Amino acid sequence: MGRLARSPAGNQRARQWLMAAMLAVFCCLCQSAFAQAADNAASLRDKYQSLTQQLAHNQFQRLLYLESQELPSALKGDIYGVVNYPFATVNGTLNDPTQGPANWCDVLILHLNTKYCHASTSASGMVLAVNIGKKTEESLSSSYRVQFNYRLAASSPDYLRVELSAATGPLSTKDYRIVLEAIPVADSRTFIHLTYAYGYGTAGRLAMKTYLATIGSDKVGFSSTSDPSTGETQYIGGVRGLVERNTMRYYLAIDAYLGALSSPPNARLDKRLTDWFDATEQYQRQLHEVSRADYMQMKHDEYQRQQTAQ
Repeated sequence: MGRLARSPAGNQRARQWLMAAMLAVFCCLCQSAFAQAADNAASLRDKYQSLTQQLAHNQFQRLLYLESQELPSALKGDIYGVVNYPFATVNGTLNDPTQGPANWCDVLILHLNTKYCHASTSASGMVLAVNIGKKTEESLSSSYRVQFNYRLAASSPDYLRVELSAATGPLSTKDYRIVLEAIPVADSRTFIHLTYAYGYGTAGRLAMKTYLATIGSDKVGFSSTSDPSTGETQYIGGVRGLVERNTMRYYLAIDAYLGALSSPPNARLDKRLTDWFDATEQYQRQLHEVSRADYMQMKHDEYQRQQTAQ
């Protein structure tokens, strides 16, 4: 026998049931997202309270705490710090629906190894096309393009989370993550947690070993111990030193970008370039690479280059 025709009333009830079911699922997802954001905000507030002494007393001469991890096939750096800008400024600038991704490009280009960054929309959302290369002038054709997915994971009056992720990078590196969390704290300041992490395979491990055995052999990070025999400070080297240096460079880039917002628009680029370079020079043992003149010229050229899609 053929299928019985459903009455108009039955069709209407089916549509209503389907709409109700979809609405219930949507509400559950929203409630879950809100609950997760609330949990993350609470965890970050707890972290802020637990780091009171470390933030106030450290070698950085600023309210900052850094830690790093070396896993069998991954590296991770975390910085917790207090910046002297209201949360509304941080939140409104780095999560702006239209300008947020482009603002992140202006942050990332301050890093020595970032040669280019351009934000665009893809089928899966916002994408940052970032070229990674040497610490000196370099053509885009000789650098490596990394496609970062931009995701605004949470934004509320008291919590921000932005995630940049890339599946692959140069020399078999993979699973890149740059994650920024922020909450407001006292005196119109903002507590920031920045994570920089990536994984690597055999080729990446060999490339890092080669770099650290040659031109990077004297480079160190920020974590330190005291030599029991001499009492001298010994800074960590190797791949943990590598990830600590780059995590710090990205943190200082965020701080420099936010600090330049109060300048006239036509003065902001020079302001953030100058502030980033000056901040890195406070840690010359770890971060000094090029002269001020070379950095300023290189970054002016790269900034102009990134104004158009390439």
